[in-house]
This record gives sequence, structure tokens and C-alpha cells, in this order.
Amino acid sequence: MSAPRTKAELFEFFRRLAEDNPDPLTELEFGNTYQLLVAVVLSAQATDVGVNKATRALFREVTTPAQMVALGEDGLKAHIKTIGLFNAKAKNVIALSEKLIAEHGGEVPRNRDALTALPGVGRKTANVVLNCAWGEETFAVDTHVFRVGNRTGLARGKTPEAVEAQLDKKVPAPFRQGAHHWLILHGRYTCKARTPECWRCVVADLCAFRPKTAAVEKK
Repeated sequence: MSAPRTKAELFEFFRRLAEDNPDPLTELEFGNTYQLLVAVVLSAQATDVGVNKATRALFREVTTPAQMVALGEDGLKAHIKTIGLFNAKAKNVIALSEKLIAEHGGEVPRNRDALTALPGVGRKTANVVLNCAWGEETFAVDTHVFRVGNRTGLARGKTPEAVEAQLDKKVPAPFRQGAHHWLILHGRYTCKARTPECWRCVVADLCAFRPKTAAVEKK
């Protein structure tokens, strides 16, 4: 077993992930692009499940940056206090909402540089928004994508940026738009951090992770 290297192997890697999950979507819940941005900011070092529990009531009340500013930092904290780092996140969400109003007419910009200029928004968050809101071919590298990229040999790198660059170079059409969703979900539910479930992995024979995949070979 080795990492997918040839164009045919790379295509097959993603073809299998796509066949296993034809319509990959973010598991964050949102009603518009602004809510998506807020949810992704809140999801840093937190689970999507935990964020969704906190934002359901919040998003019934808040759908725009102006409504978030009106809610205020303390009001927002009351909604998201179950999420890790909620104090800093509340401050960032209020600040980015104010900046959206002041500089973008209350709209989320469709531009990575403009997005990353917002408080609390890094490259990964910007990539998620660009991909989920507008279908752009971006590769958001979270802990799952970073792990799967390195473990399988699909996209090795010492930093998220390096893994992103490898994915951008290697992922073939027509899988580019959904690639990071497949990798996130694969890492979340199959290629888990502590005990990857190689026995049920659809790309086990295209993976460079020898400690576990060796057991698959023997079956």
C-alpha cells in the first residue's frame, strides 16, 4: 500500500470518497452567508455539534451583522458560553460584524483577503466560507484534513498551508469543490486521530499509513 501518486490513483482516491458520500456538506447549521461565517469562527477548537447546539437559538434571533451588534458582546456570550474560548470568540464576532457594516455594507465579501482582514477570520475560515457559500474550489485545512493528508500521503506538509498547497496541486476535477468536505468527514468518522478504522476505509489500498493498513492487507 502506498500514497496515491499518479493521476489515475488520485482520481480513484476521490472517486471512492465521492461514491461513498455523493453530496458532502459542512455539518455546521446556518441560514445565510453571514451565519455561516459566524458559525465557522465559533467552530475553531470546538466541535460542529457543540456549535450547532449554541447557534440554533442565536440564529433565530440574529441573521445580520446589525442584529449581532445590537445583541452585544454580553448577549452573544449568553448564547455561546458552552463553546470553548467563548469570550474571545464573542469579541471577534462583534468586531467582525462592525467591520462588515462599516466596510462592506453589511455583506460578507467574496474575497479571501477581505475575509481574512476580519477579526477572528483566518485562511481556513475564509476558505470554508468561499467554498460553502459560493462553491469556490478552495481547500480548508483543519485538523482532520491535515491528519488525513499527511497520514495517507495524499498531501504531506508540516503546516496547514503546505497541505493546502499540495491539495490544490493534486486534487483532480471534478472533485475539487467537494474535496475538503470528503477529507474532513473521512477524518472525523473513519480516519480517526487515535484509532483509524482502516478495516472499513474505502481508500485503504491507496493509503501510505502502514501501521494500520498492514492489517487490512492480511485479510
